[in-house]
Parts: sequence; C-alpha cells; structure tokens
Amino acid sequence: MRADECAALDLTEGSEGWVREVYLRGHGEALVFARSVAARSALQGDGLHMDELGSRSLGELLFCDQAFERRAIEVCHYPPAWLPSEVRAPELWGRRSRFDRGALSVLVAEIFLPTLWNAARAQPEDR
Repeated sequence: MRADECAALDLTEGSEGWVREVYLRGHGEALVFARSVAARSALQGDGLHMDELGSRSLGELLFCDQAFERRAIEVCHYPPAWLPSEVRAPELWGRRSRFDRGALSVLVAEIFLPTLWNAARAQPEDR
C-alpha cells in the first residue's frame, strides 16, 4: 500500500494490504477508476472474504452491512502517477473515504474519468 493509504488507515508505512482496482462502466465505457485497500492483518479472520468478491460490487457490501461506519469524504485532484497508464491524465477529480467495522478499515478511492464528464455533458438525444 502507498504511504498515503497507510496514513489514512492509521497503519505503519509499508504495511501489507489487499488492493482491488476496478473500472466502473456505463454506456460501454470506463467512467470511474476505483481503488480500494485494507490492511492484510485486519482481513484475516474478518469473515468478509473480500479477496473473493470477483465482479461483485464492493459498494454493495459496504453499504448493505450496517456495521460499517463511513468516515468523512476527501476530495482532491488525483495524482496522475497513481492511475493506470491507459487512463492517466492531469487534474482528474477523485474522492475517497474510509469505512470502519470493528478492527477492519477499508479505504475506497474513486477517480472520475473524462469519459464520465463527456457522458454527463452529452445531450439526451446523443445517448
């Protein structure tokens, strides 16, 4: 995990963790790049089996389990170096928040890709 992620999860820098990177798609295009991380130590024995999610939505898991408490949302321009090369661009807006359930904390970042803004600006007849 990156140093900023360890700090956001109150972990020692260089901690090992579970990382999941996915694209959220609509209209056949990637609209959002999402990166979720959790401490490896907290995942062991938590019963969630987040490593077995496959194509299931992590959001569904986090929002359906009322034991998860969402912390404040952070908003910023996401550093291009942290993005996959195929979507790397300057000044993309992103948000992230931490979800806590007991000893488990999951940090979820969502970066809004130019295709999302293009789709939002498209006229209804263009869709």
